[in-house]
Amino acid sequence: MSKQKDTVTFRLDATKKAALDAIAAGMDRDRSYVLNQAIDAYLDVNRWQVEHIEQAVREADAGDFASEQEVAEAFARWRK
Repeated sequence: MSKQKDTVTFRLDATKKAALDAIAAGMDRDRSYVLNQAIDAYLDVNRWQVEHIEQAVREADAGDFASEQEVAEAFARWRK
C-alpha cells in the first residue's frame, strides 16, 4: 500500500542542511528520509502534548482538580 507523497519546499540555513546531509550519509539514506524521520518525531511529540492539554481542559471544565492534600503530597515528593 503506497501513501501519496507531496513535495514541500522551505528555506533552511546552510549549517542545518550540511548537518542533515551528514546524518543522511552516515545512515546511508537521503536527506528526504532524515527529514521525514524528524517530522514524524516532531508530530508524535506535539500530538501527545495536544492530547494531554485537551484532556486537562476537559478535566478542568468538569471541575476535576487535585485536592490541596494531593498537591501538597506531590510537592513533598518533588522536594526530596
